[in-house]
Amino acid sequence: MPGSCDVAMTSSLSLPDGDNTAEFCILTFADLELKDHGPSPPEGHLKAELDARARKKYASAKKKAFALFVKAKEVAADTCCPVSPCQRAISWRCCQETFKDLSGIHRHVAAQHSGDVGQQTSVILKQMARSVSVTSRPVSSADETPRPTKPLYRSQEMFQKLPDTSHIDINEMTSEPGQVLLYYCYCEVADTRGLCDWQRSLCQHLHLTGKVRIASEGINGTVGGSKRATSLYMEAMLSHPLFKGILTREDFKTSAGGAHCFTDLRIGVFEEIVPMGINPQKVSYKETGIRLSPKEFHLEVEKYLSQGNKGQADTILLDCRNFYESKIGHFRGSLAPDIRKFSYFPTYVDENLDLFKGKRILMYCTGGIRCERGSAYLRSKGVCKGVYHLKGGIHKYLEEFPDGFYRGKLFVFDERYSISSNGDVISACRYCGMLWDQYRLCSTQPCRQLVLACPQCQLKGFTACCPLCQKKGLALASAPSGPSFKEECECTGTRRQVPVERI
Repeated sequence: MPGSCDVAMTSSLSLPDGDNTAEFCILTFADLELKDHGPSPPEGHLKAELDARARKKYASAKKKAFALFVKAKEVAADTCCPVSPCQRAISWRCCQETFKDLSGIHRHVAAQHSGDVGQQTSVILKQMARSVSVTSRPVSSADETPRPTKPLYRSQEMFQKLPDTSHIDINEMTSEPGQVLLYYCYCEVADTRGLCDWQRSLCQHLHLTGKVRIASEGINGTVGGSKRATSLYMEAMLSHPLFKGILTREDFKTSAGGAHCFTDLRIGVFEEIVPMGINPQKVSYKETGIRLSPKEFHLEVEKYLSQGNKGQADTILLDCRNFYESKIGHFRGSLAPDIRKFSYFPTYVDENLDLFKGKRILMYCTGGIRCERGSAYLRSKGVCKGVYHLKGGIHKYLEEFPDGFYRGKLFVFDERYSISSNGDVISACRYCGMLWDQYRLCSTQPCRQLVLACPQCQLKGFTACCPLCQKKGLALASAPSGPSFKEECECTGTRRQVPVERI
């Protein structure tokens, strides 16, 4: 990285705080070399030496973290004629902005991503500390039994080696079009923070963007990048000792896309890997329903639809996704709860227990993870005749049955909003009723609702999710410094949480 990166970092150095401080002190003391060649220095002098060493270590780690973050945003621009690798035009893509010069991306990262740089700095400090603890360990004599040493920070198994990319051209690592991976793995994770650190290092190393949730019950991720990068990511996951024998290559769902499908990289530790709002100790993935392969599920849906009212009196085909997902695509004859978040699903079940009493339930969701917990919750109520769900979700079903019983688009949680396996359009423009299924965010800030507005209505100025939000947007535009308003509008305030049959 050019020297300007170091200059950009020097002015913003600060000592770590919180938990990082304790780790930082361990690193500093481990790095000291105490020798018996004179009187001990005064206490104040020793403290000053410690502080100087500490600042130097932290400054070095932060510079490296900053450079790694900037490097991860690097994009090789296309040129009109072939040039040597060192002459390629380079730009940087971050937060939906393109930066043509190094100083521009440096200013952006310093202003908008100090938290990300700080987290990576912590990872680098830990790596430095582990290296110090190994190299400074005293050699045991022949008749001395080595004493077991406790890992300095966390389980060593979480800090796996990163894939070797030294032989791969940067263009191949960041090329478009790439792909998006969607996966989850339920397993016991003892060291969630260690796994989080490894995931962040892995994704940054491979120039991936996306979202990864980690909890004591497992991991749930969707990441985007070049096909070479996502392939290396899958290999790293499959070889990790925590996932070996549990996670398989078939558990990864792929779709066309790339790093551009996400605004950034977000990795964190949570209580649940899918936010249902119930402690995993109370409703565990271990109590899930019976998984059906795409073919088995297809046959069940075929039987259900062929029996008409008789089949529907005995079985419920349940869509456990959110209303805006089922609105643009669903299985024929399914029942879709009119809920805005998956955390509303338990309440919906509790309020409609009579609906499920004595019925066979066929559940489905995007990739299967919500069904794992949702079916476990349904089973815990003890009212259903049987609970089954689609293994791999709609993603895997469409791979085998692109023209099967699922109609419309598949909603995805990134900037694509939806992917398609057929040409069906089953939803309509919110304003004129014309067939339309391309979502966009409500134009009124800070509302985060999605709206279906066709191009003609957008040209007329209908770009908000509802008339109330449209008025708020106009008021905000005329007086941008005026009082802010709550996010709630007609779309959230009056939304029903009752089942709506989808034919």
